[in-house]
Amino acid sequence: MEYARLGNTGLKVSRICLGCMSYGEPNIQGADGTRRWPWALGEDDARPFFKRALEVGINFFDTANVYSAGTSEEITGRALKDFARRDDIVLATKVHGAMSPGPNGHGLSRKAIFQELDASLRRLGTDYVDLYQIHRWTTPRRSRKPSKPCTTSYAREGPLHRGVVDVRLAVQQGAVPGERHGWTRFVSMQNHYNLLYREEEREMNGLCADQGVGLIPWSPLARGRLARSAAASEATSRSKTDGFGKMVYGASADLDVRVLERVDALSRARGVPNAQLALAWVLRQKGVASAIIGATKMPHLDDAVAALSVKLTDDEAKRLEEPYVPHAVAGFS
Repeated sequence: MEYARLGNTGLKVSRICLGCMSYGEPNIQGADGTRRWPWALGEDDARPFFKRALEVGINFFDTANVYSAGTSEEITGRALKDFARRDDIVLATKVHGAMSPGPNGHGLSRKAIFQELDASLRRLGTDYVDLYQIHRWTTPRRSRKPSKPCTTSYAREGPLHRGVVDVRLAVQQGAVPGERHGWTRFVSMQNHYNLLYREEEREMNGLCADQGVGLIPWSPLARGRLARSAAASEATSRSKTDGFGKMVYGASADLDVRVLERVDALSRARGVPNAQLALAWVLRQKGVASAIIGATKMPHLDDAVAALSVKLTDDEAKRLEEPYVPHAVAGFS
């Protein structure tokens, strides 16, 4: 395993992060009454993935309050308590999504952040998280100011422990006022970034590099699309029910075929699985501290770790990048 510093913090994270959205009660309904995670693994099936991740040196685990209506945090917390020392791991969760009905059951108000962090700590079975992340950027504008003093307050009082906060959007709006008011700075960002979606390269990656904000991309394999052949027609159990994935990648499917074909060609030439090549490409990008991977089959996890040993040449990376065409912004709604 390799480790990297997260942005300008002193926090060292494994370059592979285990994304825990894959683990939770599959039949549970969210606060909106919908069943959004029918493909998630229940606790008995999930636990071996945490054990294996720790065995291969992964120390970075990412979940969110909203995943499987909180049961992802519960499963994650119990597994890590049983298999790891708390001080040896970097535990991340998120706030914003609806966890209860009513006007204060979601969002980034001071009240919402305080109550949701307390609830996350209870579900995770810990008294602090290392990285507390803003899952979405709240609008309207008047709601933004309370969130920053609030997260700073928590960082000083203890539960955030290391005082690191993430935001997907408006990093610059947060960084400049944060400096002025002494608020906790944004130090990491979970951006939507992979070979099929590279719009982050236009502005956001450069801004994060300038501000010392570490990148921890989600969906580095494009919801599994980069792990399969361009000609693959067999749908996975997740892809059949993954409405969000269809929303993000469905409209650009025809545009993405040429990129997938380049990954196929390089896979055949090097004898390396598609998933390892695609992940190796993400990990070589400037500013990327760690890539968040989901694993519902053990080979998913093994492929991710093996990708650390795959070193692409500049020419190989260029061949993978050449067919890309501009995409509509996706993945942040």
